[in-house]
Amino acid sequence: MGPAGSAENRRISVGVPLPLTGPKAGFGKMHHQSYLMALEEISNSGGIRRGTYAGYQLEFLFDDTVGKAETGRKVVEKLISKNKVPIIMGAYSSAVAAAIAKVCEQNKIPFLSPSAAADEITQNRWKYTFRINPPANDYATGLQEFLRSAVRPRSMAILFENTRFGSSAGKAIRRWCAENSVEVVMFEPYEPWAVDFKGLLSMVYALNPDVIFTTARLADAILLVKQMAELNIRPRLLAGSAGTFAMPAFIQRVGMLSDNVVSAALWVPNVKYAGAEKFASKYKGKYGTEPDYHGAQAYAAAYVCRDILERTKSLEAKSLLVAFRGTNMMTVLGPVKFVSYEKYRNQNMLPTLVVQIQKGKPVTIWPPGAATAGFFNPAGAWYQR
Repeated sequence: MGPAGSAENRRISVGVPLPLTGPKAGFGKMHHQSYLMALEEISNSGGIRRGTYAGYQLEFLFDDTVGKAETGRKVVEKLISKNKVPIIMGAYSSAVAAAIAKVCEQNKIPFLSPSAAADEITQNRWKYTFRINPPANDYATGLQEFLRSAVRPRSMAILFENTRFGSSAGKAIRRWCAENSVEVVMFEPYEPWAVDFKGLLSMVYALNPDVIFTTARLADAILLVKQMAELNIRPRLLAGSAGTFAMPAFIQRVGMLSDNVVSAALWVPNVKYAGAEKFASKYKGKYGTEPDYHGAQAYAAAYVCRDILERTKSLEAKSLLVAFRGTNMMTVLGPVKFVSYEKYRNQNMLPTLVVQIQKGKPVTIWPPGAATAGFFNPAGAWYQR
C-alpha cells in the first residue's frame, strides 16, 4: 500500500497544498483551520468507519504553495513521489489549482478541489480532477435569477478583476445581460490589489448605471466600496459575483457602507444546511473569528474525502475514481455529487444563494425557498447618507 496507506500504522495520508504564506495566506489560514477542525472530529469519531479501511485514521499532509502555480506544482510532485499520497485535496486560487490538476492528471492521482473557480478547472476533460464549488460561470446563476425577477435593471456596469475567475464571471454576466436586454454601459477589467479605483469609478459615475456588478477580492472590495461612497456613486444596486461582499471581514472594514449590498454567495452561517450553524459556531469558539464560505469549503472537503475512503475498495486510482464518481452526500456547504454537464466534467452542481447585508448581517434573500429575509432596497438606492 505504500507510506500513505500503511497497514502497519493504519493511517491514510492525503496531500493538502495551501497558500500558508504570501498574499493569499489569509484564505489559506481559514482553509487550514477548517481542515484541522474537521480532521479532529473525524479522528474522534473513529476515522474511517467502514469499508476496506475501517479502523484506519485519516492524516492530512499540509504544504505551502505560497499562492504560486509553480510552487504548487513542485509541492504536489513531492507529495506524490515522496509521501505517496493517494489523493490531493486543497489549493485556493485557480492558477495554482490548474497547475496541480495537470500534475495529478500526469500521475493518475485524484484531485479534490474545494475552492478554485475558473471554468477551465473542470472543462479541460481532466479525468482525475473533481470540484466541489461551482465554476465561475455558474457562481452568479442565483443572482441572475434574482436580478431578472426582483430588480429588472435596464443598464449595468461590469467591473471585474483581471484573473481567471474574474474574467469568467464578467463574461457570464455580460452574456446574461445580452439575453435579458440589459444594456452593458461598461465592461472593464482591473488589476487585482489595486491602490486606487477613482479613475475607473469616475467613468462609472458619468454613466449612471442601474446596477454595478463586480468581482473583487477582499482588499479590492473594501477600497471599491469606500471610493464609491466618496464619489457619491449611487446605483440602484451594488452586486458582487462571489461571497466577498458577505464576508465578516468586509462588513467590519466598511461598516455601514456594507448595508444593502447584494452578493452571490455559496454559503452563509445561517444557510439551511444541516450542521452549517454548528460548524460556524464551533469555528468561532475555537479560532476567535467567524468563518466565511472558504472555511465551509475546506470543512466539507474533509468530510467528502472521508466518505470516499469509506467507499473505495483500494487506494489504487481505478478504485478511487469509482468512489469519487459515486459521491452523493450532504455537507455543511450543501449537496455534493460529481456529474458531467455542458462542457464540465466531474463537477458538483452546488446551488448558489443571494445574500444582502442588512443592519450589518448577511441574510439570504434568494432563492425564495432558502430565504431568511426579504430584499430591502430603500428608495431604490444602494446606500443612504
